[in-house]
Amino acid sequence: MKTDTIVIVGGGSAGWMTAATLITAFPNKKISLIESPDVPIVGVGESTLSTIRRWTRFIGLNEQDFFPETDASVKMSIKFTDFYKKDAGSFHYPFGWPMTVEDRNPFEDWHFKKYFYTETPNADFVNCLFPHSYLFDKNKFNPNLNGEFDNFNIDTDVAYHFDAVKFGAWLRDKVCIPKGVNHIVGTVDEILTDEDGISQLKLQNNDSVTADLFVDCTGFKSLLLGETLQVPFDSYSDMLPNNKAWATRVPYKNKTKELEGFTNCTAIDNGWCWNIPLWSRIGAGYVFSDKFTSEQDALKQFKQYLMSEKMPCPRSNDEIEDLEFRLIKMRVGIHKETFVKNVVGIGLAAGFIEPLESNGLFSVHEFLWKLIDILQRNEISQFDRDMYNINVRDTFDRFAKFVALHYALSHRDDTQYWKEINNKKFRDRFNDPDTQNVMRTDNFYDVIHRYMDLWKHPLGTPGITYIATGMNLNMSNKARIEDEEFHNKRNIKEEIDRINEIWNEDKQKWAEEADKSPTIEEYLRSTFYDRRN
Repeated sequence: MKTDTIVIVGGGSAGWMTAATLITAFPNKKISLIESPDVPIVGVGESTLSTIRRWTRFIGLNEQDFFPETDASVKMSIKFTDFYKKDAGSFHYPFGWPMTVEDRNPFEDWHFKKYFYTETPNADFVNCLFPHSYLFDKNKFNPNLNGEFDNFNIDTDVAYHFDAVKFGAWLRDKVCIPKGVNHIVGTVDEILTDEDGISQLKLQNNDSVTADLFVDCTGFKSLLLGETLQVPFDSYSDMLPNNKAWATRVPYKNKTKELEGFTNCTAIDNGWCWNIPLWSRIGAGYVFSDKFTSEQDALKQFKQYLMSEKMPCPRSNDEIEDLEFRLIKMRVGIHKETFVKNVVGIGLAAGFIEPLESNGLFSVHEFLWKLIDILQRNEISQFDRDMYNINVRDTFDRFAKFVALHYALSHRDDTQYWKEINNKKFRDRFNDPDTQNVMRTDNFYDVIHRYMDLWKHPLGTPGITYIATGMNLNMSNKARIEDEEFHNKRNIKEEIDRINEIWNEDKQKWAEEADKSPTIEEYLRSTFYDRRN
């Protein structure tokens, strides 16, 4: 199968990210995007992971243009509130790699510290190992041009919050069309197929569109991959039960206080709420399972959250009633294959993990890296499709299991929702008969064992370590420490006391530098927004 002509069906973030990637990688291919004026954009993906920076560098993103055009702000971490227990407080999952002292394993050292000094709060883990934690703790930002925050690198350790709809429009107008993508405004009315897949698209205006390769970016509808080619969909609902979300846009009350450098995820009655601070507003939502609460009761719970002290600035009832709320129905899982014949699905059309850990746009750019790997061969064989499908499924499964871990480690039991999560046998989470046992558990248990044996896998799975530590899981114990001391002739407590002195000196330095840094609002205004507002 040749790939000289490629047609992307669907706009939004996934469609225009696909177009930007393909036209950048293959400027000599004929690439078109069909965008219907009648199809609304889901627009939930306003939060990203730091891995997006590799992709933005690839397409040549100019931040001076990008920030004001997309209402963007900076993101240094994900904050999890009340996931361990109700009213248990918060912990952070910061971007970047931890500081090391004397080439020691920082994870091992901190867990030793926690063992010897049990009163140490779990939040100290991030403060010891991540210099920029003092920036997001104090609502400050510093580009670290002079190295005040040691290994903090804004080119790799900072992600974005932005308006997803504006992001798609910016990609269209500033990247894709200028580079040569053909933008077709129209609605697909009929899809013709043959033994090779899709042969032709007929639009409502009677135009016909043909291509060697079709990319399905039609969202949950999955018009090409799902509806037309009838590729089976594997639901992950047993592992990830949340299937709906209420979303709204919240105006700022105190922008300096509320414009935070992280996405805040707060566990409540039947799921969790997100706060995503953009430049001009806060994107907020409530992800829940309708197995445990009705849509209207969930809306009441969401409004209660917005009026609670869990918000940086609680809203009044009158302020809540002025907001517009939109219900989003989520399809959690992935098609059994995402590259079939001459159709490949990207974004929601391929699969979706619930929004925890900001994985929506992550899956888009990660799938696209794998796609351009095989498209550079110019002609596609079944082997290429198979390798793509295996790699995509592996990436998706690993991330889905990581998200599921956030629930598996919770000790909440204040509602039936959380009780069922806690009482569900761990292995059963990944053996739903409705999915024909597609979720293999062996790899996931291996990941957990890696966490339990941190010193054998010091930096292999840091995300597991951050979440498990925040959930009060510490694998250091008396027997383990005594065994280590016996075999290696070490006095671990003396070592940790010495390392902790270094940490305390570093923490004081970082705190002082953070105090001198501008607020996030001041930084963004002076760097990107003064010329616009």
